[in-house]
Amino acid sequence: MTMRSRRTAPQRTRSQRGAALPSPVVMLSVIAVAMAGIAFVATRGGEPTEREVTTVARDTTPSQSPSASFSPTKDPKPQPPAVQRGKVYVEVYNNSGITGLAGTVSQRATGMGWKVVGADNWYGTIPATTVYYPAKLKPAAKQLALDLGIKRTAPAVDPMRLDRLTVILTAPLS
Repeated sequence: MTMRSRRTAPQRTRSQRGAALPSPVVMLSVIAVAMAGIAFVATRGGEPTEREVTTVARDTTPSQSPSASFSPTKDPKPQPPAVQRGKVYVEVYNNSGITGLAGTVSQRATGMGWKVVGADNWYGTIPATTVYYPAKLKPAAKQLALDLGIKRTAPAVDPMRLDRLTVILTAPLS
């Protein structure tokens, strides 16, 4: 019997190099940062169209003593027609976590003579309680804001209807 020597192939060493995939947390973080960057670029732009309505108290005391001389006054400006509350449609939306807020404010506005045609919840981000208006109803929006004690008015935006005022509440009215 003869023995044959077996020749073995040289052993290869295993390489320590390879590709390690990032963990899901790292991947989600990268995606979140990218989305935040896209949102920042998409939302920056011109000034916001929202305006703040403030009431001005008039001083009823005369600042000068009456004088004997007559000074002519200019013709008074024609006053815009008074807002007819019962002819203006109003929708009230709740954008707060307070249940029934839109219904409560709807009843309050109806009691003041406004024609409230709907109350519901609003889904979206609104910075503060606001009365939104189409261009032709701007005086009515200011009057409604004063009646309800709301400090902000702004032009209506999509998906708001352009034949009525839209009130979006973010907190209870005082």
